[in-house]
Formats: sequence, C-alpha cells, structure tokens
Amino acid sequence: MKWHQAVKDYQHYMKIERGLSLNSISNYTLDIEKLIQFLERQKLSESPLDITPATIQQFIYKVSLTLNPRSQSRVISGLKSFFNYLVFEDYRKDSPMDLIESPKVGRKLPDTLSKEEIDALIKAIDLSKQEGERNMAILETLYGCGLRVSELIDLKISDLYFEEDFIKVTGKGKKQRFVPISEINKKYINLYRENTRLDLNIQKGHEDILFLNRRGKQLTRAMIFTIVKRLAVVIGLKKTICPHTFRHSFATHLLQNGADLRAIQQMLGHESITTTEIYMHLNRKDLTKVMEYYHPRNNY
Repeated sequence: MKWHQAVKDYQHYMKIERGLSLNSISNYTLDIEKLIQFLERQKLSESPLDITPATIQQFIYKVSLTLNPRSQSRVISGLKSFFNYLVFEDYRKDSPMDLIESPKVGRKLPDTLSKEEIDALIKAIDLSKQEGERNMAILETLYGCGLRVSELIDLKISDLYFEEDFIKVTGKGKKQRFVPISEINKKYINLYRENTRLDLNIQKGHEDILFLNRRGKQLTRAMIFTIVKRLAVVIGLKKTICPHTFRHSFATHLLQNGADLRAIQQMLGHESITTTEIYMHLNRKDLTKVMEYYHPRNNY
C-alpha cells in the first residue's frame, strides 16, 4: 500500500465512519503529509505498512526542532490515530507509534474579553455600510450563543426556533444541540434578515444559509476572522483575539454569574465535562472571593 492510497482510505474512514468535519480531516491529513515529506527528503522508501518506530523517532526529533511542544503533541496524536486505523483495518499488526510519547504541555487557558470590550467591539461596527447589520448579528450570535466559527457559518434559517427561544446548532461530528437565544440576539438577526439579507442576490443552494456575503453566498471562516480582527484594530484592542474568543467569553461570563457547569457544557456542545472545566481555572479569583466571604473560618 502506497502513502497516497493509505491517506485517501483514511480520509474516507474519518468522514464516513467517524463523521469528522472537513476541518478535522484536513488537520489529520497535514500530520501525515509532514511525515511523507520527511521520508522524501531523507530518500526513505518505507511504506505505511513497513515504516519502523526508529524512522518515526527520527521524524519526531526533526519536528521537535521547529515546533513547540503543543504542536509536536498534536502531530504525534494525529499519527497515532492514523496508524491505529491501519491496525484496526488489519493492514498492520502493530503501530510504530506505540512507544512514542507526546511532550508534556501545560494547559493553555483561553483568552477572554470583558463585557466592556465586547460592547466596544460591537459599537465599532459601521452600520452605514451594507454589511453592518450582518456583522452586528454575527458578533451577537458568537457571544450570545457561544458558537464555534464552523457552527456560525453553517447556521441555517430553518435552525432558528425563535418562538421557543432556541437555535439548533450542528457541531463536531454533525452532532446537533439546542442553544438558548436571547431577545437582543433575535432582534439583531431579524433586523439583518429583514433589511440587508433581503437585498442580496442569493445564489442557488444558499437560500437557507443565514449569514451570507455580498454575492449571496455562504461566508467563509476566514471572513469571520477578518471581521473580528478589523474591529479589534478600530478600538485599539491590545489583546490578540479571534472569533473563538467570543465563545470563551460566553462560557466564562456564564460561570462568573453563577451558571451551572453542566448547563454550560451542554450549550457549548462539549462531549466531556473535563473540556468545560478549563473555565473553572479562569474563575479562580471569583472562587477565592466566595471562600473569603462565606466560609466561617474566614470570619475569625
């Protein structure tokens, strides 16, 4: 089996069997391609079926010279998944990754925005421009519902259940969840739909997509990043932010205001509560204040 065929089969497996998004499939594929490029540079002819742990270790060493521990860990994880697939399909008897350990990395806490910073970003939107109302609705939805970028751009008009105060979100692995939506969020989405969106020449196949570009087509992830980055420049924000920052802020602010961690987990669409618990680290100062104020031992 050649590398090209192995990668193609693996991509098919990830899409059909595991139901991964195109984004995830692309990231896993990049990890394998890094290994293939290494073999080509070293003029090594090992195939996916006979590559040895020694060759893998050489590759990991090369990777460690240019990537930080977190990126190294991601590449190793991607390769482990690929070779486990080959073992699962009986192409190999064992994985050359079995004895490869990922570097230890500290848990990176997500960046967040304060309510005032979010308000400033939203106020910086130029409503005199055609896309102003759309961008307002986009930021309100990112922050108000805690969506991933991919979930936002895939959001459909048929996913809006405004009478029930919910939207239906399709997340990772095409898993669907219902997320509450506020009155102010509904207001800005309706303004965009009733004004800006009606004036667009909506292209065939995009009729049900909520957020569209000027040409009447679905927005790209890159465009959402651009919108957020430009607004950060306008208000002179020193933090490095991206659309995902609004999702982190959504979860953090809910937790700070007393929301249950399980409820936040459901709204974010996290499969494991452990993923959601990262926001507890951001809330340490608030927890300390609660302890100081309420615990009887602190009254002495």
